[in-house]
Amino acid sequence: MGLGGLLVGTLPRFGVSPHVAMSWRGESGFSFGVDDLCSVLPGTGRLGVGVYNQTSAAFGYTWKDGDARMGPSISLYSMPACGETLCGRVAGLAPGGHALVNVYFGGAIGVSLSANVDWVGGRSAVLPGGWAAMLVAGPVFRWRSK
Repeated sequence: MGLGGLLVGTLPRFGVSPHVAMSWRGESGFSFGVDDLCSVLPGTGRLGVGVYNQTSAAFGYTWKDGDARMGPSISLYSMPACGETLCGRVAGLAPGGHALVNVYFGGAIGVSLSANVDWVGGRSAVLPGGWAAMLVAGPVFRWRSK
């Protein structure tokens, strides 16, 4: 779970970002993971609540005290945004790429760094198409099944 600011257009907004990930590791150290990060921007004003959901499937490598993986992602979004002169709702589907590194210390507790880059295309009167990037860092906890 993450809390923090998101820059949507020209105005920063407060956001809450629950994150769920599952990964499977092979005996050789190679792994496969599915990640979902849903950023929710609480509603303010007439434009209401915003949602930016990123889902990725990635391959990587796992070692005793960590793991790293990267792969394609897809993002679905609908959120209020403000450009230079106009505010409104932007919505769409964006392809992209995802990378994640988790390093554990103290057994099940560690730190996670996740990056996602999306191509937000289409035409909007509020914002032009272009790249959208997100970088998230914070604590991570792992559960193991044996």
